[in-house]
Formats: sequence, C-alpha cells, structure tokens
Amino acid sequence: MTGQGRPYKLYNAPQICYPLYRSSFSLMQVQDKLRLLQEIAGVSQTELARQLGVSFVTLNRWVNEKAEPRAAAERRITSLFRATTGTSEDHDDPLSAKKAVLLSRASQQSSVLQAILKEPDIRDEFVLRLTFTSNQIEGSTLTEAETAAILFHNDNVPRRSLIEQLEAKNHQAALEFLFRHGGSGGVIDEALILRLHAILMNGVRDDAGSYRSHAVRIVGANVPTANYLRVPDLMGALLKDAQKGNADPIQYAAAFHSAFEQIHPFSDGNGRVGRLLLHAMLVAVNYPPAVIRPGRRRVYHRALNVAQREGNIARLEDVICTGVLEGWRILQRT
Repeated sequence: MTGQGRPYKLYNAPQICYPLYRSSFSLMQVQDKLRLLQEIAGVSQTELARQLGVSFVTLNRWVNEKAEPRAAAERRITSLFRATTGTSEDHDDPLSAKKAVLLSRASQQSSVLQAILKEPDIRDEFVLRLTFTSNQIEGSTLTEAETAAILFHNDNVPRRSLIEQLEAKNHQAALEFLFRHGGSGGVIDEALILRLHAILMNGVRDDAGSYRSHAVRIVGANVPTANYLRVPDLMGALLKDAQKGNADPIQYAAAFHSAFEQIHPFSDGNGRVGRLLLHAMLVAVNYPPAVIRPGRRRVYHRALNVAQREGNIARLEDVICTGVLEGWRILQRT
C-alpha cells in the first residue's frame, strides 16, 4: 500500500516550499515481522515466543539479528504474521503492513466515533490518554495520574503550574467538542480550526481563536514557517486542497499534519491543534485517534522535521500508524 494513491503537494506558496511528498521504507525482513507482531498485537516478547513455540532467548536473538530462524520457524512466523495482520498477502515493508492492519480493522468496526460517543469508559480513556500525551509532547510536567485527577475530579494538583492544569482542562473540552462535532457530521474547515484554538487557549492567551500577527519559529527545527501576513491565504489553500482527499488516508493525514505545523498559524498551541485535527481526520475514515506515547516524542518530532525539510513523510506515517494501533487497544479495551 505504501506509495499508492497520488504523491502530491498540498500547495505551493512563497516563503514555504513543500517538496513532493513521497513514502519510502526499507524492505521487510523476518526481524521486521517479529517487531511488528509485537507492535500490532500489543504483546511482550515472552508472549510472542510462547505463540511461536520457542524460548524467549531464541526469539530475542532473532529480533536482535544475532541468529536467523530456520525454514520451519520462518514459516510459523509468516503464518502468525498473516493471521495477525488479517491478510493473506505478504507486504513489501513494515509501513504497508501496518496500513493493511488498520484498513482491515476499520472495515470490521461499525463506527469508531459512535463507540467513543456512546461508551463512557472508552471516551474517558481517549480523553485522558490524548490530553496527557499531547500536553507531554509540548513539555507539560503533569503525570498521567495527575492529569486524570484534574480532568475527572477537578482536583488542584499542588506544586504544578496552574497554566498546565488549565491547559489540561482546555484540551479535555476541545476533545469533547471535536467528538460532538464529528457526531453531527462536521467537516474540517477554518471555523473548526479557530474554534479548537479558542477552546485550547481559553484563559491562557489573549489571542485565543485568532491567527498570529507576528513572526514565529519552530524551536529546535531548521524549518521556515509562514509569513504571518500569508497565514489566512495559506490556510485557505491548505483546506481547499485537503477537500480532494487521497486514496491512502494515513498518507493524506501525515501530509496535512506536516503542512499545518509548518504554516504554524497560531502564536501558541499549533502542535495541540494540529494533533486534534489529525484525530478528526482519522476518525472520519473510521480509524481511532492516534495516541503518541511520551516515549515517542523525539521520534515524532524527527519524523515531522524530515517530512517538512525533505518531503518524505514515511516516518511520520509510521508514527501515526503506531499511534492508531495504540488507539485500537483503547477501543477494544485490551
């Protein structure tokens, strides 16, 4: 599936040059299949070894490329891999395998959004995990337990910044608004983007709900952002092009996310708004929101940087796929 659909530019504009988006990944080896089996199924190496009928030590040597499985063992790996991905075909690379799993699961799920809206435990778990992880990516010091206390018990956590606690509550409100918006058939447009920013930055910034009126830079990234005078036009062009869609929803979401973050339309909150829009795009194609664990923060930032500087979105697609697989575990209560 990787590379299917049209490779495309979202738009061209002065000040920002987006190279042709493309997906590229290395060919899949036995070690890739073993790592993917763990990631897709959400199991430990001990459990995977049990399923393959080998010792933990043997599996660990295979995964770390210190030994190669014999033909019979490799057949068992391939058989389990096909059963886990839900397809009878082999895949050229890990990314296409993940996409195949997501597509298969989406076709079997009646409605991801309705499950979120109608099942309080699933909704609360998404609200907690997405709020905690998105704010952690932005540098929040709140733990997951502290975030839960703030979101669901309205606790005031001592020794933590009041702004961080307000940002957690605001993110909860933005997510719940986004889910309701999706349930009413809402589309991603400028009004939605400005509304999400207004909710997120309520009580935090005076310019909540408005595009920035000054220059900014992305800290730690050698990536140019848009001239603030061009932000309204660039956002209009981005949203217009986004309406065309793409045959590959992960590629489409990754390209949109990369372009949005490079435009950097707001003074603050661009990452959080961008990830909220990413969730909306995924739910629209019956995928769960992408949970990007705090431990993958650097991987996410590197993938975003490569997408913006080189136009190669494969790494960002992979990060999103991994996040969606995490979302499936929440949806399926596993």
